[in-house]
Amino acid sequence: MPDLTRSPTWTALKTERKAWNALHLRDLFKKDKQRFARFSLALDDELLLDYSKNLIRPQTLKLLLKLAKEAGVEALRDAMFAGERINHTEGRAVLHTALRNRSDRPVLVDGADVMPEVRAVLKRMRAFADRVRTGKWKGHTGKAITDVVNIGIGGSDLGPAMACLALKPYGGNVRAHFVSNVDPSHLHDVLEDLDPATTLFIVASKTFTTQETLLNAQAARTWLLDNLPSPAGRGAGGEGATLAIPKHFVAVSTNETAVREFGIDPANMFGFWDWVGGRYSLWSAIGLPIALYIGMDAFEELLAGAFDMDEHFRSAPLDANMPVILALLGLWYDDFWDAQAYAVLPYEQRLARFPAYLQQLDMESNGKGVMRDGKPVKVSSGPIVFGEPGTNGQHAFYQLIHQGTKLIPCDFLAGRESHNDINGQHAVLLSNFLAQTEALMRGKTAKEVESELAAAGMPKREAQALIPHKVFPGNRPSNSLVYRRLTPRTLGRLIALYEHKVFVQGAIWGVNSYDQWGVELGKQLAKAILPELTGKAAEGAHDASTAGLIRHIRST
Repeated sequence: MPDLTRSPTWTALKTERKAWNALHLRDLFKKDKQRFARFSLALDDELLLDYSKNLIRPQTLKLLLKLAKEAGVEALRDAMFAGERINHTEGRAVLHTALRNRSDRPVLVDGADVMPEVRAVLKRMRAFADRVRTGKWKGHTGKAITDVVNIGIGGSDLGPAMACLALKPYGGNVRAHFVSNVDPSHLHDVLEDLDPATTLFIVASKTFTTQETLLNAQAARTWLLDNLPSPAGRGAGGEGATLAIPKHFVAVSTNETAVREFGIDPANMFGFWDWVGGRYSLWSAIGLPIALYIGMDAFEELLAGAFDMDEHFRSAPLDANMPVILALLGLWYDDFWDAQAYAVLPYEQRLARFPAYLQQLDMESNGKGVMRDGKPVKVSSGPIVFGEPGTNGQHAFYQLIHQGTKLIPCDFLAGRESHNDINGQHAVLLSNFLAQTEALMRGKTAKEVESELAAAGMPKREAQALIPHKVFPGNRPSNSLVYRRLTPRTLGRLIALYEHKVFVQGAIWGVNSYDQWGVELGKQLAKAILPELTGKAAEGAHDASTAGLIRHIRST
């Protein structure tokens, strides 16, 4: 792979970074009245990206775009959409985009069109969701389903959980719940208010071997059988279990043998493919809880929104391409400004889980220290992602962003319209959204603070002591993503936007964004420790700390 850090473009970007020691965004906005028009993009009237409050000039962006071309972003993008096996460490294609392909174009993997299978699964999901939502699907006692509990972890949990919260206005008469943590308190707290007679479980595990998911599923099965009477009142245990489990459990998996052994009818098993990565899987049958919650029509609107962004990403020129622009800005701060983190700040309470979703998407994808050719990554990659909804975050960590010693670029998200405006509160929310981006950009000078304190009548000596504490340096970068309203289509666009952003950054850093070997070692060690911890095996060879902790825990 070419070493981009040795390229003239990289060197020029380092020089451009030094030029910013003498520049301030406040001055650039004063000089260029067209800065907003110059540095903003719209995808029809539904989504606007304003990136004018970034530490860039036209020449900065020109160099970043040149770097993207030199890294072969366009060729790798085309290879992904073409179904080539770009996940080379696992020998897999990367085709979550096929799951939301709303065109008639075939999508080929090894010469075979995968779209007929994709459409077949969507058709089965629709039929199942319709039966559950209309009450035609009955539980063991003949009652309709009122609550769906999704049991999964990682991508099998974060995506559906985030989407169901975001799309609450579109929810119907079936409530959605999510269990992921192997901590038994998680399952307990979800189940304590549910009626087993009206509860349906979705066990989401591609291999049906994921430890956390299987343990929670087995505990849920026990809860169901212990608390669910048979229609004849004899209890659902024993022979009744054979009848009860298929009516209260379905699976999203590819392991039919294990699904059948659990007691689930394979007719109620929904599959997906090895070219669907976990953190990219909500578009597949992993999205079944979303479809049950908001209905299949709205779920397909979610797919359509992602398809909108796919079409934009694959066809728009790089300088007018939202995912590319977001990616290049993030790389600019990560590699040339030593910004180790970025904040995602949705001014939309129902996007509360969106930052957590992006944590997995970004940090599991690009948190790599080795490039595709096996050589070490020579630059900073895989930024830390964090965030909370506004205005909550303003009363928590914004202090550090405004006046701290770390540069933390921010993505602000806001809807022009609210589903639930009360007494003009949405305008208050938006005023805070706009004020924060302006404050980060402008800052407040010592002279401005001095004038304010003098106008408030503060004695000069007191004011001089206070001034340094009230100065805001400004020149803190942010993006603003403004959508009309948080609809299924809007959410699809936002998720796909960040998916492709992560792809572009991974392409430039030279990492494989689609494997996740870093999660394996801890799993392996946990399997070895568990029998030692429960007294079923002698203490193995561990470091002094781990051995001491095992003995301490066993002693209690």
